[in-house]
Amino acid sequence: MKKLMLGAALAMMAGAGQAQDVTLQLKWVTQAQFAGYYVAAAKGFYEEEGLNVTILPGGPDIAPTQVIAGGGADVVVDWMPSALAAREKGLALVNIAQPFASSGMMLTCLAETGITTPADFADKTLGVWFFGNEYPFLSWMSQLGLKTDGSAGGVTVLKQGFNVDPLLQKQAACISTMTYNEYWQVIDAGITPEQLVTFKYQDMGVATLEDGLYVMEDKLADPAFAEKMVKFVRASMKGWKYAEANPDEAAMIVLENDETGAQTEVHQKRMMGEVAKLTAGSNGALDVAAAEKTVATLMAGGSDPVITMAPTGAWTSVITDAALK
Repeated sequence: MKKLMLGAALAMMAGAGQAQDVTLQLKWVTQAQFAGYYVAAAKGFYEEEGLNVTILPGGPDIAPTQVIAGGGADVVVDWMPSALAAREKGLALVNIAQPFASSGMMLTCLAETGITTPADFADKTLGVWFFGNEYPFLSWMSQLGLKTDGSAGGVTVLKQGFNVDPLLQKQAACISTMTYNEYWQVIDAGITPEQLVTFKYQDMGVATLEDGLYVMEDKLADPAFAEKMVKFVRASMKGWKYAEANPDEAAMIVLENDETGAQTEVHQKRMMGEVAKLTAGSNGALDVAAAEKTVATLMAGGSDPVITMAPTGAWTSVITDAALK
């Protein structure tokens, strides 16, 4: 597993104290979705805070909640639906910052299926990501009154891999995509925008908060750990603002850290441009109204809601209040 570690030189600098270690687990593989953290490392923002940050890429078999539960990370990038579902099951995660202000999730459908509105989803097969990414979708379907068990009048859920093959092979009428990633994979495969119909969760009024920073509640109670997170959030948001202002440079920094060689310059620059739209306007502080809307969306699940009660202590402004001074 790739590790990016910067800031070790601080310990050797005259008059410098011991660098503090921080391990960050990403939600997915190295890509511009996480540019702010790679930029903060590459530009020395973490080092300036006296931090030695290890960035762990995610992947299809890596669940951030499981990693942090096992002590493999100090802080994770995750979506709030996943974090709240885990919290209700006993994993006391707390949101300490929210770099993404908007949702990039959507359903992308083939126009030839006749789907023009959400009402047309009935009796169709829809591709859905799991590993915690299914929660916004399931909540949306419940609000539409559509069962997800494949019964008549409902929808058939195709457990989608992290690719766009089900749409290209016409195994599903719609698939899950992100505005900054999979949608463009469909376009690159030769399907034109005119051949597609998209439904952005943000536009449908069912958006839930995505890429936030989460830590364990018991660790946050330690003043030394909390102070370390203040430094981490401050440097990370500096990285995000730099990435927004310098998207091409940020994309190249991401590519430099992609040891798999799977990413391309064209895709990462395009992704960074789209991701910048989602982080725009965010200084890292959580919008409590957006968090409460996420909770309401997840609880509006009829007989099978994603979470059954409003959480307490699931987010805090203590870290960002200090980081933004």
